[in-house]
Amino acid sequence: QVQLVESGGGLVQPGRSSRLTCSASGFSFWIYGARWYRQVLGKERELVASILPTTGGTTYGPSVEGRFTISRNNEENTVDLLMYSLKPEDTAVYYCYVRHSGRDYWGQGTQITVSS
Repeated sequence: QVQLVESGGGLVQPGRSSRLTCSASGFSFWIYGARWYRQVLGKERELVASILPTTGGTTYGPSVEGRFTISRNNEENTVDLLMYSLKPEDTAVYYCYVRHSGRDYWGQGTQITVSS
């Protein structure tokens, strides 16, 4: 059973940093790409970052390029999102995503609120 569990959300002051972790289980995580998305209530889900399975190649959404870093640990079956210089507009629910065997899998989401 494929499971994705996010952790690390919470309240963060503007300009500070935070880290989210997605823990994967139930499948061969190391051969699949992984992504982080975020969503604000009433808006479409936005792709934040993606990482390839073996090369570790990364891509980022334009609103986070240069401030966020995605990384993965294939031994621990985790993918992290390191967020720097956080802004109030980064406030959202962040979701981990994997496409496995033709199906989309999402974590339950974790809230990041950037506010003073």
